[in-house]
Amino acid sequence: MNPASVHLCFFPRKNRHVASDCQQMSSLMLVKLILPSQGHFYVALRFPLLSKSRHLQELVLKASEECCDGINMIDFPGGPKAFEICAKFCYGMTVTLNAYNVVAARCAAECLGMTEDVDRGNLIFKIEVFLNSSIFRSWKDSIIVLQTTKSVLPWSENLKIVGRCIDSIASKTSVDPANVTWSYTYNRNLSACDEVAKEGMKFREEILSVPNDWWVEDICELDIDLYKRVLTAVKSKGRMDGVALGEALKTYSLRWLPDSIDALVSDVHSWRNKLLVETVVCLLPSDMGVGCLCSFLLKLLKVAILVGVDDSSKEDLLKRISLKLHEASVKDLLIPARPPQTTLHDVEMVLSIANQYMMHIQDLYVAKNETGCTGFVLGHGSLLGVGKLIDEYLEEIACDPNLSLASFIDLSRSIPEFARPIHDGLYKAIDMYLKEHPSLTKAERKNLCGLMDVKKLTMDASMHAAQNERLPLRVVVQVLFFEQVRALNNNPCGASHSTTNTDEESEKTAAEDCNSLDKQMSRVKINRDGFQKNGRFAKSNSKNSKSDVQLLPSRSRKIYDKLWGFGKGHVENRSSETSASSQSPTSMVRGDTKSSGSSSRDWRHSIS
Repeated sequence: MNPASVHLCFFPRKNRHVASDCQQMSSLMLVKLILPSQGHFYVALRFPLLSKSRHLQELVLKASEECCDGINMIDFPGGPKAFEICAKFCYGMTVTLNAYNVVAARCAAECLGMTEDVDRGNLIFKIEVFLNSSIFRSWKDSIIVLQTTKSVLPWSENLKIVGRCIDSIASKTSVDPANVTWSYTYNRNLSACDEVAKEGMKFREEILSVPNDWWVEDICELDIDLYKRVLTAVKSKGRMDGVALGEALKTYSLRWLPDSIDALVSDVHSWRNKLLVETVVCLLPSDMGVGCLCSFLLKLLKVAILVGVDDSSKEDLLKRISLKLHEASVKDLLIPARPPQTTLHDVEMVLSIANQYMMHIQDLYVAKNETGCTGFVLGHGSLLGVGKLIDEYLEEIACDPNLSLASFIDLSRSIPEFARPIHDGLYKAIDMYLKEHPSLTKAERKNLCGLMDVKKLTMDASMHAAQNERLPLRVVVQVLFFEQVRALNNNPCGASHSTTNTDEESEKTAAEDCNSLDKQMSRVKINRDGFQKNGRFAKSNSKNSKSDVQLLPSRSRKIYDKLWGFGKGHVENRSSETSASSQSPTSMVRGDTKSSGSSSRDWRHSIS
């Protein structure tokens, strides 16, 4: 038998005539109420029961006319328990209503027709008074009642109980937190306590201020469809800021989305998880620049890819993430790749995010020029942060043997040059890629190292690059040259030369400078240990622990001898790899050694 059905069996008393009148019939019969979950019990079907229920009057009259021995009410709202409440009320017995049974009792009373036109002060009127005076005024009772409405659909929807619960909840979320006096659940980090000095007292009292998002945890227990309606109502009030809405969506997602990938994509929960992600995305604040943190949006994107949400939801997430890319971390950007991609991580998606970020930056600067406004969310500081983030991400994915050189170069070039004032991070990524892809051709290695500007390397990175056997010879030559130029510019005595020299004095000064640099280079000492993957240059662990340094290796020394041979009249022809560089130190010096004193000054200024 259906647990929501109620079956009434009639038992006429002995030696009594069953009258056709409904009132007389009710006084001559017993009713056997069959409760599938509780067994059987009997109720005297007398006048009070029928006098308060129009529907029962109609059913009993119809049953007597058809000579039926019972009434079977299928799909009775609230089931036998709700009918029992109505029956007890008819006989004047004590009925206890609370947030858990009031909706079922209200729907059952509506089904039985227990209205005011049948009997004054009937059950429907009593329940409505209880709802308006107690339930809808309580924060937690409103949530509990809303949860119970699902079991008695569509009755609860037609009676507008669902809508009234949602409106009650949404109205309370819009109340000024200072006026919140009811209890609520808040297990996250509490806001700072405000210490208020009381007049005439020698002590201070700590008062916990109510946070703006005090309400988000209590509504997390709602099903996704009801949660969506509540959040929509909260947003429609127009009094809730995007930060609180973002926190609510984050808390709900963490509450219901499983942690493991297997649970996310399982056949049992895949559809539900997909619906949840799509619902959360559509509920995100309309202002994409505020609200949810970038880390949460990226986690949501990873789940969206796994459960296969529609493209519109993913595009919306990508736009929001691109606006907050400067808040992301490398771990957040490690999005697992999906077939048919062969890489470990979805590099193309990160490239798309970076390109959209730069489009936003360009739009902001255009708007700034047109309006003269100086206040923007994204600025130079965020660009520097994104540049560092992309370099760290490149270093992380460079270990992937399936990562193509084109993808590496495209992602590196997605960030403008002024976002990389220092190229140490890019050098680490390039060095890691060369290490993990030893089969690169000479041309590919040249293209890869062309991303890096050796003039933007720090001293530690330059010393490591000078000893790096994986770098092309051209790059090592550039590193050594610009390090010596840097040393020259840092020497005030050397920097004062050639300001008033003639052409002959300029050539003489250049030769003397080279001799001076030759002596400096012979004293240069470099750490033994190399460039670490974690971004730090480790100290030497060699046996010569007292000095912790060593002279330049023979390869670098030979390069240096060739580099500075022009000062002694030993200029040699270089390979095509070296001479082809636009930054070749040899080509730069050749032109300057034949120039006037003014040209020499210009050369010094241009490389400083």
